[in-house]
Amino acid sequence: MGAPYKRTYKHTRRRGSESTVVCTFCGKRVPRFKAFALERGFRISDPIIKRNVDMKHVSTFSQKVYACPSCARHRGIIKIGRSRKSRTRIDKRLPKW
Repeated sequence: MGAPYKRTYKHTRRRGSESTVVCTFCGKRVPRFKAFALERGFRISDPIIKRNVDMKHVSTFSQKVYACPSCARHRGIIKIGRSRKSRTRIDKRLPKW
């Protein structure tokens, strides 16, 4: 059975020559196709403040960071899928004899 989430990255190179990225949270080196890309940065989401502030003078940096699958599950970046939940469910109706 496959992973309980969908990956959007498609393989572009042959085996062994895939690029690796460093997980931002734990420092583990992970193949790029397994890592989850996040965008970190500062954004003004309030429309009233956005209208009043001149965006030319505000630094809204954004940075692309990567998370390995274990850190992504731990931090809630991805949710465990139905297939995984059904495997870990404990059936309380059946006694353990």
